[in-house]
Amino acid sequence: MTTGPVEIRSLVRQLLRHRGLLDNIYGTAGLTTVQCHVMIELEQESLTAEQLSERLNIDVTNANRTLAILINNDNVASTIDQESNLPRYSLSDVGKERLDEHHFGINQQIALYLEQLDTDEIESLSTSLHRYNRAMEQSERQKGFTLRLLEPADNAAIATVIRKVSEEYGLTADKGYSVADPTLDVLSESYKAENAAYWVVEQNGKILGGGGIAPLPGEVGVCELQKMYFRPELRGRGFARRLAAMAMKFARNQGYHSCYLETTACLKEAIHLYKSLGFKRVDAPLGNTGHTDCEVAMLKKL
Repeated sequence: MTTGPVEIRSLVRQLLRHRGLLDNIYGTAGLTTVQCHVMIELEQESLTAEQLSERLNIDVTNANRTLAILINNDNVASTIDQESNLPRYSLSDVGKERLDEHHFGINQQIALYLEQLDTDEIESLSTSLHRYNRAMEQSERQKGFTLRLLEPADNAAIATVIRKVSEEYGLTADKGYSVADPTLDVLSESYKAENAAYWVVEQNGKILGGGGIAPLPGEVGVCELQKMYFRPELRGRGFARRLAAMAMKFARNQGYHSCYLETTACLKEAIHLYKSLGFKRVDAPLGNTGHTDCEVAMLKKL
């Protein structure tokens, strides 16, 4: 069974219950969950209420209310910033001791949990939690953008994106890169089959990038991740990973057993992404892509 949003929500609820995060007091130091998070941030450096609000994703009123309680309990001290004339908050000596007590108790609890797992399971858990946190952060950065299937009306816009990004990286048409494909100006025609798809990212009606999946010519059961190009406005928002993940899910549903791609060594960020997605370099190119100057060939088992 494929894990989906309902299963993930259930697992998160169980995690919160086991960790005692539904209680008003969290841990053994008599602190609420919000108080703990505020003090942990102030453990690193002094901050304003606005900075705390932004880091913890809570409203400023909640941050100020929590700070007032912590000050009243001698856990936090405040000073006036000379430049901004705003209060800056830091842990008091009492607060440091209390937070150390909290850390000790929680770390002992986590250590007991981890004793139930083998080393490889702990590494897998750590990797998954990192990726899940990153997915949440990227989702925030992607607000205001739309990821959808390519339509014929998008052909001119996505062709322009591919040409501009190719030019930026020196991937000229005379060297056999995607920019030389004769179908570039009518790209939607290449992805009409049920076992192929191309997605674009747009903002306010402007196409800013895209990528697709299609059968690899000359190979049975192998698809190719194709024409992944993104304008600078999209970079750093996680769209390349999101689109590639969507393409892999589509490929599995279509019955492909492997996914292939070709790229070039100058696209270091792309190669790093592909490796993180499970693609491995192969010694020789597969199929017949026509991209003679793409010296990096990679394959992922689906």
